Amino acid sequence: MKVAAEFGDGKTGLDHCLAKPPSLLICDLSLPGMHGFDVIKTLREKQPAIRILVLTSRSDATLPAQIAALGVQGYVDKTKPLPTLLEAIKEVAGGGIYFAAKGAAPEPLQQPEHGPTPNLPVVPGADPLSPREIEVAKMVAEGNASKEIADKLGLSVRTVEKHRANIMDKTGVRDVASLTRYCIHYGLVKP
Repeated sequence: MKVAAEFGDGKTGLDHCLAKPPSLLICDLSLPGMHGFDVIKTLREKQPAIRILVLTSRSDATLPAQIAALGVQGYVDKTKPLPTLLEAIKEVAGGGIYFAAKGAAPEPLQQPEHGPTPNLPVVPGADPLSPREIEVAKMVAEGNASKEIADKLGLSVRTVEKHRANIMDKTGVRDVASLTRYCIHYGLVKP
């Protein structure tokens, strides 16, 4: 990887990204000239292929959901150690999703209305998620433990754990927070 450019204010960085779109943008939120949220919103509208990783010291309980709603692929709190940031960069640049925030786990998410099975992206070479895996992914993202999911679906805990492992492999996520972000991003659950 190579750092193509860096900027100290949001407007200048946005202008550069619009003129020369990077494959990955690492963006803070508290930027002079233009807030990071506005930079991200504009890029999502005009350059949706840019992968975005938010790196910020701002922390509040609603931040991960706000960032997820913007369609960002990653979030790292600046209090996390450097190896965490490097792992996040590799994951997001490679097409995955990575969320590493401090604080409590997100509140359970509400189930969206049922509709057609979404066409979800998966890791290259992996099979798409099955309808059962989508159902399990939604329930995990809503904060259900494997035992709760097993009870609700009439499955064994071992079967649910196998579905969870398959979901993680197919989507390229490594933890529940990232799976939740994935589900929000692709409309399986609402923040």
